[in-house]
Amino acid sequence: MEYSIRPAVREDAEAVLRLSTEFGEWIQSLGGPIESRFDVEAYLRDGFGHDPAFSGLVATSETELLGYILYHGGYELDDAARTLYLIDLYVREDARRLGVGRTLIGEAANVCRALGGSQLYWSVYKVNPSAFEFYEKLGATYIEDQKFMVLDI
Repeated sequence: MEYSIRPAVREDAEAVLRLSTEFGEWIQSLGGPIESRFDVEAYLRDGFGHDPAFSGLVATSETELLGYILYHGGYELDDAARTLYLIDLYVREDARRLGVGRTLIGEAANVCRALGGSQLYWSVYKVNPSAFEFYEKLGATYIEDQKFMVLDI
């Protein structure tokens, strides 16, 4: 299957949401705690405009979206370097093992380098062993001495 990678645009909203919903259902089927409020309105409101909260790339065949990656910039103080935080990466099941995920990550790395960055960061649901295997094959390593935290405000 041939595909290309391009920046996500407003017109991708419904297709990205469809894939995001598919991803959430996949994580739920593994026992993960997904309750997503992400919808077309949030994609358009937060991904585009004067000060977008995230950007993205999509993998497309001639007729449809095969996968996407959403990210935002960050900064690692210890390394005094810009970073890119990967919010979400998903590839449709029928498009897996074709290099789509690897290519999306590679293009996100290019974005990071273009911004002067040197590292990609992301989190992985514990219930998703296929993701761990995929990322390990890319050469990603675990941050063993840190845990993600959240504070609702």
